[in-house]
Amino acid sequence: MNARHYAWLLVGLLWVVALLNYLDRQVIFSVFPLLEADLKLTAGELGLLSTVFLWVYGILSPFAGYLADRLGRARMILVSLLVWSLVTWATGHARNFAELIMARALMGISEACYLPAALGLIADYHGPRSRSLATGLHQSGLYAGIILGGAGGGWMGERYGWRLAFTILGVAGILYFLVLRRLLKAPPRQEGETAPPPLLLSFRKLASLPGFLAMTAVFSAVSIANWIVYTWLPLYLYERFGMSLALAGFSATFYIQAASFAGILAGGWLADSWSRRTTRGRLMTQALGLAAAAPFLFVIGVTGSQALLITALIVFGLGRGLYDCNTMPTLCQIAQPDLRSTGYGIFNFAACLAGGVAAALAGYLKAAVGLGAAFETAAILLLVSAGMLARIRPGSE
Repeated sequence: MNARHYAWLLVGLLWVVALLNYLDRQVIFSVFPLLEADLKLTAGELGLLSTVFLWVYGILSPFAGYLADRLGRARMILVSLLVWSLVTWATGHARNFAELIMARALMGISEACYLPAALGLIADYHGPRSRSLATGLHQSGLYAGIILGGAGGGWMGERYGWRLAFTILGVAGILYFLVLRRLLKAPPRQEGETAPPPLLLSFRKLASLPGFLAMTAVFSAVSIANWIVYTWLPLYLYERFGMSLALAGFSATFYIQAASFAGILAGGWLADSWSRRTTRGRLMTQALGLAAAAPFLFVIGVTGSQALLITALIVFGLGRGLYDCNTMPTLCQIAQPDLRSTGYGIFNFAACLAGGVAAALAGYLKAAVGLGAAFETAAILLLVSAGMLARIRPGSE
């Protein structure tokens, strides 16, 4: 198989890993009522299952990215998949809260190793002509995992119990590891390629790159919007529009994720084409996406019309897709290859901290200002972020 064909096969192979990555982390939220009843967990303990994963995942991401740059991205992907699949299987055998929260912490460690390595490997195989589209196709696996984790996990839990859902997913991941181990290949070393600098020097080099800190701030702002939507939109729809729990859960995920899938395909094609005419093409695609998403996220917080709500969810998802598929490709324009996974790990670190704080703060302020205000504030942040992206002047790829 020639290199060009393998580059697209790689996207397909990693699409399945991305699907499992988000499926395994999201499925627990759809079986909260079953965990509460079976293990006698409190609401606070259920919340900690989410918080522990998010904070461990975020804190470890920069170090995981650095290890991917230093030890090899393909190797890191394989180790990550195997470990989190074993942890998923073990989650289904947890006997109490202590074992469950330990499993979530281990899940955070192992899953932190995947995304920086995967996006870096895709960038290694795909040059400027196809990098955004390839990244976007991989991103669609994450979206699919969110949808299946919610709908499929709940369905399986209701019919067969929560333990079987984790057991099946864990075994599926282990089996896919055996397949991936035979097919996943590291790219050949390029002439003049060197090992990454020591950890702290890598961090300093990234921080000194023109545009890197602005990109990190924008990535964090997008995370704030995403985590507020993921955490509070189902409840907001249930309370404001009187939807059933099932309809609120469906509406809060399907329209956004389906539109985001269309957005990453359109954004990948647009950015790859635009970047051939100007080095700012990918950044302008991202800015366009956030500028489109922001006003419609604001509409979600103020409208009382279900028709307008659905329109707003769709346009927000489209805009987010334009942004998501270009995060690593724009990073590639300012960071040398041996710093890219580390750079994305820093993005994840900042985003998880900011998103976690924002989601919690929205809950604390709900009684005082309402959830609508949280969506409106996040919309303003996205609009400011679009302006920040438009000001960055990247280098060539």
